[in-house]
Formats: sequence, C-alpha cells, structure tokens
Amino acid sequence: MGNACSNHLGIPPAKGPNAVGCTDFMMDHTAQGTFFRLYYPCQHTETAEKPDWVPCVEYYNGLADFMKINRTLTGVVLLKSAFLFPAWVSGSYKIPASVDAPFKCDEKCPVVIFSHGLGAFRTLYSAICAELASRGFIVASVEHRDESASATYFFREKTASEKANKSAPEARASAQDHLVREWMYYRSLQRGESEFPLRNKQVKLRADECIRALERLTEINSGVPVENVLQTQFDFTTLQNSMDLCRIAAVGHSFGGATVIEALRKEVKFKCGVALDSWMFPLDEEIQVKQPLFFINSEKFQWAGNISRMKKLYSTGLQRKMITIRGTVHQSFPDFTFLTGNWIGKLMKLKGEIDPEVAIDLCNNATLAFLQRHLGLQKNFNQWDPLIDGQDENLIQGTNITVLQSSM
Repeated sequence: MGNACSNHLGIPPAKGPNAVGCTDFMMDHTAQGTFFRLYYPCQHTETAEKPDWVPCVEYYNGLADFMKINRTLTGVVLLKSAFLFPAWVSGSYKIPASVDAPFKCDEKCPVVIFSHGLGAFRTLYSAICAELASRGFIVASVEHRDESASATYFFREKTASEKANKSAPEARASAQDHLVREWMYYRSLQRGESEFPLRNKQVKLRADECIRALERLTEINSGVPVENVLQTQFDFTTLQNSMDLCRIAAVGHSFGGATVIEALRKEVKFKCGVALDSWMFPLDEEIQVKQPLFFINSEKFQWAGNISRMKKLYSTGLQRKMITIRGTVHQSFPDFTFLTGNWIGKLMKLKGEIDPEVAIDLCNNATLAFLQRHLGLQKNFNQWDPLIDGQDENLIQGTNITVLQSSM
C-alpha cells in the first residue's frame, strides 16, 4: 500500500459484491422522532440515480456556521467557492449508492447503527456506510437532533394561516400537506458555559437516538407497518425478515465514537462496537461496557488524556483492540478527505499524508474483520484479521501516543 495521495476527487465506490442502495427514513415528524439514511444491498441497475453528497443548501449553511464562516452571502459563497471545495455546490459529488433502489440480498443481513461526528450529518460518511452495505450489512446512519449536527430538520404542524396560504415557500417544502420543515442548527457553547454538561447530555441523547433507530428497524423487520414522513419511493415492506437481529453492531466517528460506547452501555442488543478516532470527553468518568470494542485512531488527532480514557475501558476478560492508521488526520474518516485537492486538503486538515483511499480501506477492512469475529459471521472478512492487530506497514498496533502511568 502506497502513501502518495491521489489527485482524483470523488467518493470511492464500494468494493463488496453487492450493489448499494440508499433511502432516507423519518418516523415521527417531531424533533423527538427517528431520522436516518439507510444503506442496504440492492438490485443492480444501470439507470439508478445517485444522491447528492450534501442534500440541500441548508446543510451548507450549517457547515458554514460550524466552520465559523459568516453565514451571509459572502460567507456562503466562500464556503462553496471553487477555491475551497471545487464541486460541492454544483451537485457533481454524488454518494456511491442508488436512491430508493429495490432491496436484494440472498441471506439475512447483520445490522450496523452509525453515529456521525460533531458538526456532521447523516450523509457525510458514505464511503464507510456504503462499503458495509456492499458487504451485506444493513446500515442506518443516524442524523442526530441533539444540536451537535451542523444542520438537521424535523417537521411541525402548520398554523391556520399557513394552511390558508398554500403558495408559501414553506408549504411547498413540506413532506405532507399539514407539515412545515423546521431546521435545527449546531449549538455553539455560550460565553462562560462549561462544555462537559452539554456534551454529556448530548451523548446520552445520541445513544438514545441510536437505540430508537434500532427499534424502528426491528419493527420494519417484523412487518409492523411504518409511515415514512419523507414519503420516499422505497418499499420498506421488502425489508421484512431481512435482518439478522442477533448480529447488531454500532459504529461511529469522533463524538459518534463516544456515542457508540454510551449506546453499548445502555443496550445489550449491540453485540460489539467500533469507535473511529473517538472523542472520549463527553462520557461519564466511570463507565462500564462489557461488549467487545475496537478503537481505530488517526495518527494526528489523539492525545494522552483521550487515550487513557479509552484504556480505562480495558480490563481482564474484555475484548479490546486498538490500532492507529499512519499518516491520517481526524478528518480521514468522513468523506471530506476525498473531495478536496491535496494542498487545500492538508491546509484545512481534511487530508493526511496517506492516500485517503488506502486509509479508508484499512479502516473498513479492519472493521469488517472485527465485526465477523464478534458477530459470528460466516464471511471471508477474516482475511483481514491481521489488521486488527496492526499488522500492516500503514498501521501501528495500539497507539502512537505515550500515556504516562500517572494519567491512567
């Protein structure tokens, strides 16, 4: 595996044997409802539409807020300019999955619930989620409504005046005639506000959202009629009896890594978890997780205190693994790393020294090997077992960070 960064811009296609479909699901239109992007094995079709990587302009506004770029016309233009992100706004960057394609799989699919990082949203990890789906998983990429996403939305009931004014822009944007879309943006810390209480509350809400997503999938698998507020073309009844609900895992990046740990603590149906460059700060100081955990870290993000929090979860008899991918940065896991040129990508810390596709393949293959081992899958993912122990020229077994005994 080489380290030279590719000049090709675009999210790499999944490498598994299955074509990948995706659809959006929202049950209960309120902020307390469930919202996720579903990735799944699908029937192959040449004419299927690929979705835009960023769904609409409000998500750009949210990214501008999170990146502290002024959300005026000037700020939004800067965010979308060819200098920074050459094709984000034009829609030429697509997710490597087919919108609402018919589900197809010859066996029951294990399930993964995916949790995004701080300032992200449900579509920004498609290189990971699509790869898992191409290998036979059903993956629900949750969009969190705890004000940690850069942008998300829900629906509220129309007022009487809005119902009367059917030409209003909000009315045309509704998923249903009686609903209006409401946007929720990232919540910054207030002046003088302590961060831990906010993040600790959020990580618990996020874990609950992951558990609710699993509950919705369980209902769909059981054939319980569900109403998708978004009214997509996908037929959810085709997923009845499609999921292996004895084989469920949680995967997440950064704040999502902490969410994985909290979700495993709360729900034993998650049989194992993979935490990608996890940010441990939001978690309670004393937390116990009995299920197997795999920490996949970047070389440039971690620090001694964070690593020591991970190692506090190690104890005799518990399955714990940790590897570090050489030449990676914190943003080597989301899709950003594939969509910026080499110079700008490194300047903005969206790219590391390693080729992004090499890094994501290492991450995905190590994840697949770990999931096979701890979900009891009968696949060929064990070919990548050495990666779990850091056996590759681009991997470090454990961590590159020195953790003093006194900080443990």
